[in-house]
Amino acid sequence: MGTISEGSGGGKPQRRTCSCTKQDFLPEESFQSWANYGKALKETGMRLKDRVMSRSLDKSELTEIRARSGHEMKKNLTWWDIIWFGIGAVIGAGIFVLTGQEARDDAGPAVILSYVVSGVSAMLSVFCYTEFAVEIPVAGGSFAYLRVELGDFVAFIAAGNILLEYVIGGAAVSRSWTSYFATLLNHHPNDFRIHATSLDPDYSHLDPIAVVVIALICVAAVLSTKATSRFNYVASIIHLAIIIFIIIAGLTHANTKNLSDFAPFGVRGLFSASAVLFFAYVGFDAVSTMAEETRNPAKDIPLGLVGAMTITTVCYCLLALTLFLMQPYAQIDPDAPFSVAFEAVGMDWAKYIVAFGALKGMTTVLLVSAVGQARYLTHIARTHMVPPWLAEVHPTTGTPINATVVMLVATAIIAFFTNLNILSNLLSISTLFIFMLVAVALLVRRYYVSGETTDTNRNKLLGAIVLILASSIATAAYWAAGGKGWVGYVVTVVVWFGATGFLWWAVPQARAPQTWGVPLVPWLPSASIAINIFLLGSIDGPSFVRFGVWTVLLLIYYFLFGLHASYDTAKASAADGAGV
Repeated sequence: MGTISEGSGGGKPQRRTCSCTKQDFLPEESFQSWANYGKALKETGMRLKDRVMSRSLDKSELTEIRARSGHEMKKNLTWWDIIWFGIGAVIGAGIFVLTGQEARDDAGPAVILSYVVSGVSAMLSVFCYTEFAVEIPVAGGSFAYLRVELGDFVAFIAAGNILLEYVIGGAAVSRSWTSYFATLLNHHPNDFRIHATSLDPDYSHLDPIAVVVIALICVAAVLSTKATSRFNYVASIIHLAIIIFIIIAGLTHANTKNLSDFAPFGVRGLFSASAVLFFAYVGFDAVSTMAEETRNPAKDIPLGLVGAMTITTVCYCLLALTLFLMQPYAQIDPDAPFSVAFEAVGMDWAKYIVAFGALKGMTTVLLVSAVGQARYLTHIARTHMVPPWLAEVHPTTGTPINATVVMLVATAIIAFFTNLNILSNLLSISTLFIFMLVAVALLVRRYYVSGETTDTNRNKLLGAIVLILASSIATAAYWAAGGKGWVGYVVTVVVWFGATGFLWWAVPQARAPQTWGVPLVPWLPSASIAINIFLLGSIDGPSFVRFGVWTVLLLIYYFLFGLHASYDTAKASAADGAGV
């Protein structure tokens, strides 16, 4: 049976009001009776093959799929909004909390370079995201990009991990919000948490304040995207002013002797910290989901995303340098490093400004994340991989209320129980995995067009991508295994360089970007693949176990529900197109 394309058109979109009937959650043919469901399960193999091989189209994502929400999102964002959304989405718990944790445990003052490594990786991913966001400006972000280039199945696995990323990221930031709020009131962070001794130590400090903060963010996110944007850039401007204060005031108490033992844990500690600190750059992918609401995506997205990431990286490096010049790394507090550092140099009053700034930053991170994650879930629901009830856009507010509430309820539950160290490691795995897939998708987009690319060039492309991935994984695995000899790295790096060079020299590009494109293709996306995979090799084993468990749960859901719902939807869409 041939694959079912969703680019053939579709029926007239139905304008629906919000309800909670079975048809809102499982309207597909496979779920109309137990007999139908049994038949669908028997066809799982055939349906999986169809979904693995099928590809969506740019036009389909921009028209038919988007129309399934019933109402349009309002296009009222500019590049200025995107820059401040980017800053608001990124600068938060990462710099204000994880800096202390990683300095003490993994890297020492070399955390400054860890931020540079993470920043380079994030910037490479920003370029890849930007080209997609300009050409496919829809709320689905990387989910939509992967559906177009790598197919439904890969897109679903990525989507599940992106949703996990959003939930964990929001939970981590909200718990950090409690920590700095406690500092502001001269309390230890755990003073405002409930200690449940019967639970595992990593899940025993219950955080009701984090839940309240998430609930307030939820209310703000469902009311208006433009109003959220105005609040965000005002709050972000105040936040940047506080960051400038921290740098200037902190440098007045600088002691260069604190940098004398710059890398006490060696290069391995530097990269281990980079993998965790990548958490500090998470957020720009949420901003890319707002492309559907920009007035001029070709201008607004590149200026907004690249500008925001540049400002963020510079701020992070300056803040980390200031912290280490103020206090020796061994004395840095892992929960509230900047506040405690100011207290240690005799500027007790400054710790309140720092705590206030951290709270402002975390609030905007939570707000932008809430806006982004809801739009992401909305687009997934448009494909019926999750219930279409989650795709509904409210006719008055122009926002996806159902998706917003569901995502933030999940975030609140995780935030209530789980400690930050577990959250940050698991978050980095999901994020690095997704960014790697987007870079692969960009190579496919540039070098392969169905019906135009010859079989020979397609096979060359496939071989090059396999070698790029294999050499990157080998480098990361050798590093993770504690390899010390240089020969292993030389072999894997030469293979990566040769595969990328072969792609550049021997395979003609099949598609040129229409308005804005990533420079230095294939080198830049190939480098993004390599560095993301390398950072994955620096993350601890238990986090990979949790990642594996989550992926298994995703597959169980997909084979029982998501596969059959999306197959039926694609089949109905193709039938409607054929009948027009």
